[in-house]
Amino acid sequence: MKIKILNILFAGLVLLYSCNDLNLNPLSEGSSANWYSNESEIVMAINDLYRIDFWPNYMIPYGDYDLWTDDMMYRDRTTAITNGTLNGQDGTVLNWWANLYKGIARANTILENLDKSVGKLPDATIEKYQGNVRFVRACHYSRLITYFGDVVYVDKVPELGESFKMARTDKKEILKKIYEDFDFAASKLPTTYGSAQNLQATKGAALAMKARVALFFEDWAVARDASKACMDLGVYELFSDYATLFLSKTKNPKELIFGNARSTLLNVTIPDTKNYLPRLVGGWGAATGPSWYLFCSYLCTDGLPIDESPLFDPRNPFKNRDPRCNASLVEFGTPWLGFIYQPHPDSLKTLNLKTGARVTNNDNRANAQFASFNGIAFKKGIDEDWTDDYKAENTNIIMRYADVLLMYAEAKTELGEIDQAMLDASINKVRARAYKVAVDNKVAYPAVLAGDKATVRKAIRIERRMEFALEGRRYEDIIRWKIAEKVLSKDMYGMLDPVDLRNKVVKPGLWFFPQVPPVDEDGCADFEPMYNAGLVKLCAVRNFPANQYLWPIPTKEILINPNLTQNTGY
Repeated sequence: MKIKILNILFAGLVLLYSCNDLNLNPLSEGSSANWYSNESEIVMAINDLYRIDFWPNYMIPYGDYDLWTDDMMYRDRTTAITNGTLNGQDGTVLNWWANLYKGIARANTILENLDKSVGKLPDATIEKYQGNVRFVRACHYSRLITYFGDVVYVDKVPELGESFKMARTDKKEILKKIYEDFDFAASKLPTTYGSAQNLQATKGAALAMKARVALFFEDWAVARDASKACMDLGVYELFSDYATLFLSKTKNPKELIFGNARSTLLNVTIPDTKNYLPRLVGGWGAATGPSWYLFCSYLCTDGLPIDESPLFDPRNPFKNRDPRCNASLVEFGTPWLGFIYQPHPDSLKTLNLKTGARVTNNDNRANAQFASFNGIAFKKGIDEDWTDDYKAENTNIIMRYADVLLMYAEAKTELGEIDQAMLDASINKVRARAYKVAVDNKVAYPAVLAGDKATVRKAIRIERRMEFALEGRRYEDIIRWKIAEKVLSKDMYGMLDPVDLRNKVVKPGLWFFPQVPPVDEDGCADFEPMYNAGLVKLCAVRNFPANQYLWPIPTKEILINPNLTQNTGY
C-alpha cells in the first residue's frame, strides 16, 4: 500500500557519466549497450534506482544527518558543518554529489532505453516505468538544489566531452523541471499496489515529495495543493502508536509513504549501531546521543515550553512532558534493554532485569568514562533486536504521512489560510496521535488553536521538532527557516565530571538540571547561564557561518570543468 523499497544489489549496471570502465563490461554482464532487452532487465534497472546508496544520509532512524543539527551530539566532537569548516573536499559533499548524479545518470539512461520496449509491452506499463524513473530523478534534483543551489541539469545521456563543459542551471528553472517530473509520476503511478510487495513508487510518494521541495523553496501554494492531494488519496493514516512506529518489527504501516527497506539477510543495516546503545548492552555509551537542546524542546503536557510551564520539574525533567519525549529518549530510572537506565553519579550499581542481579552500572560516568556525556540516551526506533548482533533493519523512512499533514499546515499558515478545521485536520491530528486520543478530545491533549500567523507558525515549528526528532528532518528545517546561524552556533553542553557533579549538583539537590534553562522564540534552550555558574560542562564549541546555507560545489568538479562556478564563501 505504500513504498517498501528493497535494496536490490545489482552489480552489473554501470555509471555512464564516468570515463572509467567505459566499454569494459564483460559480455556476460549488463551495460547500457546490451541491457533493457526485456521487461525483467528493465525492472531490475528500475529497482536498482531505489538502492539505499542513492539516497544519501537518509539513515532513519539514526545517521550523520542529525549530527549536523542542534538535536544530536557525538561526545565532544563536531562535524565540518557544525564547526564551520565545510569545503569542496569534504567527504560528505563529494559523496552526495557523486551518488545523486549517479542516480540521475542511471535514470536518464533507463528513460532513453525504454523505447526499446515500445510494441513489446503495454503503453500503460511503459508509462508506469517512466513514472518511477522520473520520480527518482525529481527526488535527486530536489536534494541537489536544496543543498547546492544552482547545479548542472541534464535530462538525457550526454556525450562524454559534453559533460565536462556544462554550466550550472538556475535552481528556479530546475525546480520547474522537478515539478514536471513529479506531476508525470503522479499521473502514471498507481495509488497502491494492492497486496503485492511494492518495489516501486506510488502516486502519493510523488505528491508528497513534490510538497517537500516546494515547501523548502517557499512555493506555498504548490506545497499546499500537493500535500492536500496526497491527503485526499485516502490511503494513508497515522500509525496508532508513535513509540512503536519506528521499530524494526513494525512492517508496512499505513503511515509510510516512501522509504527503503533494510535487511540483515542482505547485509543492508543501520551502520554503527553501537554508537547509539548504552554500555551495559555492549554499546559505546550513547556516544552519538540526543542533545540537551532536543530534550528541552519537548513541550509539557499543558502545551507550554519548560521555562513557562508550572508542570516542569528540573529535578524530574521527564515528567509531564509531551509523550514523544519519553518515546524518543530514555527516562532515568526506567527499564531499558534489560537494565534500569540511570546515569546518576551515585548509582554505581543497577539492576539486570533478566537475572535479577545488581551489576556495575557502566552507563554511569563515575564507572565508565565514556558513558553518555549528557546522560541522555536514544530510545526511538531501538529495541532488543539491536543488541543480539548489533545489526538493525529498521525501515529507512524518507516520507511518512505525519510529514504531509504538517507540510499542509505550514503551507496553509504561510498563505494566511488559518482556521480551526485546517489545524484539526493536520497538526492536531499529529499531536493527538502522540497522546493516543481522538483529535476532537481537546481536553486530553494541548490542541493548537487558531490564531495569528506568527503564533501558529511557532506551534508548527515546535511540532515538527518533537515529531521528527532523530529522523533527519531538522537540518533542512533550520536551513529553510534561516535559523541555522543561531541554533548551530550554540555550544554543546553536558554533565560535569563525576566529582564536580556530586559536589556542585547532586549534594545541593540540583540533579538533574541545576536550573531551568530559558527557551527562546525558536524553541532553543540557553545553557550559558548554567555554564557560567560552573554547573554544566562545555562539550563542544560550534560555529555556523552564513555561507554554509549552501554547500560548496566539489572542488574536483570545478577543476575539470571551467564552466562550473563555486558558491559564495568557498
